[in-house]
Amino acid sequence: MRLLLLFICLLLYLPVSAQDAGNTDGEGQKRLLYFADKHNSPYSLSKPLEFLSPKALERRKRQNISLTTRDLPVNPAYVAALKDAGIKVWYTSRWFNAAVVQCSDEQLQQLETLPFIKRYRTLNRLPIQTEELHTLATQHAVVDKSDENSLPVPDREGYNLAFHQADMLGADELHAQGFAGSGITIAVLDAGFPNVDKLQPFSHLFEDNRLKATFDFVLKQENVFGADSHGTAVLSTMAAYAPGLMIGTAYDANYMLFRTEDAASEHNIEEVNWLMAAEFADSAGADVINSSLGYTTFDSPSQSYSYADMDGNTTIVSRAADFAAATGMLVVVSAGNEGNKAWRYISAPADADSVLAVGAVDSLGVKARFSSMGPTADGAVKPDVVAMGQRVYFLNASGGLAQGNGTSFAGPIMAGFAASLWQEFPDKSNMELLKLIRRSGSNAATPDNSIGYGIPTYERVLSVLPLLEGEVQALITNPVYQEQVILYLAEEWLQQAVEVQVLDATGKEVFAQRIQQPAARQALALQPQALQAGLYLCRVRSGSSVLTLRFIKL
Repeated sequence: MRLLLLFICLLLYLPVSAQDAGNTDGEGQKRLLYFADKHNSPYSLSKPLEFLSPKALERRKRQNISLTTRDLPVNPAYVAALKDAGIKVWYTSRWFNAAVVQCSDEQLQQLETLPFIKRYRTLNRLPIQTEELHTLATQHAVVDKSDENSLPVPDREGYNLAFHQADMLGADELHAQGFAGSGITIAVLDAGFPNVDKLQPFSHLFEDNRLKATFDFVLKQENVFGADSHGTAVLSTMAAYAPGLMIGTAYDANYMLFRTEDAASEHNIEEVNWLMAAEFADSAGADVINSSLGYTTFDSPSQSYSYADMDGNTTIVSRAADFAAATGMLVVVSAGNEGNKAWRYISAPADADSVLAVGAVDSLGVKARFSSMGPTADGAVKPDVVAMGQRVYFLNASGGLAQGNGTSFAGPIMAGFAASLWQEFPDKSNMELLKLIRRSGSNAATPDNSIGYGIPTYERVLSVLPLLEGEVQALITNPVYQEQVILYLAEEWLQQAVEVQVLDATGKEVFAQRIQQPAARQALALQPQALQAGLYLCRVRSGSSVLTLRFIKL
């Protein structure tokens, strides 16, 4: 596990016990067994309520996502055969068609002879003896009231010192419009949530039935309110509601809290825990996954990854993240804190192509030195966007306001913003929302591997939305002051070179530019300070298509 957070404040670390260390003797090791098929299973795509909740099916229906065999649980006959062979089964995975088991090397040799076992991977974790859990989809009843009364909208003073990190994205403007994530469920995958059940800024989660599920995939128990305090800090940037102390970016949302990380060590089992939590989130009807976790290197003897593995298709967790996105959930992950270290690059699952990977900037919008860089190993631009991640305010496990650095904060701040935005535009699919957030970034014209598409804002979302919905073909900054003039172009205008002319009110040309490779958001090279106050026309031509826009220089 790598927690993508650098605390300025003091943290307490638990010592590593002998039981927590990765073992090498093979006795009782955890393995991921892949099954050969899902043939002759009692489960059927025609009876999805046997393995998915109504909310999970509603999410798919809303986004026109069809069920596939990947959604089917594993064949229970295969699981029964493993038990009959004396194998302890911990979890089963629908998406990977696999089971997490505990077995010795000798037992593994016997398992490899079974016709339904395709292959295996050793996860190198000693188990903690607890009660067995097989099917995650039915473990927790998701209470679904008609989404709870919204909390009073805070004023600026209500955010206290956390105002700027919300205001940088325009989350406070969303809140003022009545959109703070109500009706959206965010699953938070982290290393523990100590005292969340006791601290007043989280009390609304319990009083208003906003906490929909909890599970600790490390200890196999429902209680997640212990272990590492990283999750409490992360959660506060989204969910906190304590006017005068701190307000999170999606304080009105519902939450699911899942512990997938053991902060004392780093092994591949934590990727599998992430997979299990994501499947649980899917089956229980979550809309957004937030994860401030990243994977590159592991404790021996677990297998570490190289930069070449950061291609979005190799690591367990990146494949899991893409599968999660395929179900219609918006997956928001932190990019990593290796930007000023030898590794330098993003970590998994930030390399997955269907996730929103979030880097960090300071309060002035300048990239934080520690924020991990792109591209992915296969050349994709990463991070996707950035948010404030340097000197961010959060709540510690004692309920006090603290300050720290890390993409761990940038990710959930962005996830809360996205959830609030999705409340306003519920007809959007997860990928449409991801695209909208990218296109609304401050660097959308020239995305790079430092800050990606830049800092998205609610104001720019409202500007580019008509383009994405096909209501208009182009937009331009209006009015113009002394900042750059920005031309926004619809998709069909991005396929070939365009010619741009700016004419004054008399029809005289004051500026002309040919754009060989138009971007979604193009900063024009004219100098606004040289323009006289008045009305201007901007004529855009591509082939036989011509349109004219008007703007005013003040």
